[in-house]
Amino acid sequence: MAMGGVRVEGNALLLGEGAQVRFMRTLRLPETGTHNLPPGLGEFPLRRAEDYPDTVPADWPAKGGVMLPVYLREAMWLSFGGTREPTALQVGVGKVCAVSGERWTGALGRRPQNYLVLPRQPWLDGINSGTGTVRQFVAVPLGLGATVEGQVTGEETAGGVQLQAFPLGAKALERWREEERARTAGTGRTGGVPYGILPPGSHPGGGFAGGGYAGGGFGAPPAMPMAMPAPMAAPAPGGPVGGPPGAAAPAAAAGPLRRSGGGPVPQAAPAMGLGAGGSMRQEVYRDDRKAKDWAAEPAARVFVHLVTPPAWRRITGEEPPPSPVDRAAYTKAGLPWFDYYDDADDLAPSDTLGGVRPVGEWLGADEAPWAEPAPGQVAPLGNGPRPGKPVQDGDW
Repeated sequence: MAMGGVRVEGNALLLGEGAQVRFMRTLRLPETGTHNLPPGLGEFPLRRAEDYPDTVPADWPAKGGVMLPVYLREAMWLSFGGTREPTALQVGVGKVCAVSGERWTGALGRRPQNYLVLPRQPWLDGINSGTGTVRQFVAVPLGLGATVEGQVTGEETAGGVQLQAFPLGAKALERWREEERARTAGTGRTGGVPYGILPPGSHPGGGFAGGGYAGGGFGAPPAMPMAMPAPMAAPAPGGPVGGPPGAAAPAAAAGPLRRSGGGPVPQAAPAMGLGAGGSMRQEVYRDDRKAKDWAAEPAARVFVHLVTPPAWRRITGEEPPPSPVDRAAYTKAGLPWFDYYDDADDLAPSDTLGGVRPVGEWLGADEAPWAEPAPGQVAPLGNGPRPGKPVQDGDW
């Protein structure tokens, strides 16, 4: 089992002794063309599944992990800002590797590489599907075949997001720490990360504290005319475009049932996974360390459950964050987009992930308005006891 475990601090996941992951809200890109990095709209809230034993679905306690609320067809990206020590991080979408396109495994692989190198990799917005590009993570229900999991494996049984972190081995870690001490000597700094990594929130949330609006999280957006997108229409009776015939949209969650003794009865939550959205320019970096530098066993792993807003309300008793703002209004308001350049080696795209079709081909075309950002809106980006509450691991 993991050496350092997983802890939740605010809306951040701390994996082992070095890695930090935040799930960031963002604007969904059109599924045609290649785009700049979209802006960040704050963090998804995280809650430990074990804190809601009476209201989570019956199969969740065995899996453990955390949960976050996400709207159908909402986009997200993963921020690794705040990572303190080198970590090999595996990212699974429905237990399919988002880097290699292969099925989930408990071991690091180099041919093809099935992990990200943190903190060298500052963020990940989607699956490694193209040369110097990724396709955006977009939330979709299981059962329609639209997820990456469904298209790669032919079945949809896992859903969610899976993370597994491997630290450096003892000798390699000590060598790295000595190099860090030498690098920071005389600078007045007491620590730091290599490669000139950007601080948390520097990616699409660049102009906003915490990667979103001032203060991060889900505070009120800036005062500007931002139309809310219309709810996603249910697929036509014949099924979603490009999807299996007769597939229907998942039914809305009902109100909580009650046990005879007055307590709530755990209900099944609509199962959610990640599909592929629009393409954007982003590299997935090749590991330049020796394979033997990494530990043989993970320091931490966690299952991240994706739940619909109604299910989030029923399970936690909390209101979910508001639906993301309209893309055209964001662009019209002059808020920034980002163009990230780095001359490091980019991993070759996964042939498997390159064949994953975007969610619009399954759920129908996105008719929301789109306005390209003006050139001036695209900002260049470059080159003790752990805090928080521990998260229970489980069998998944």
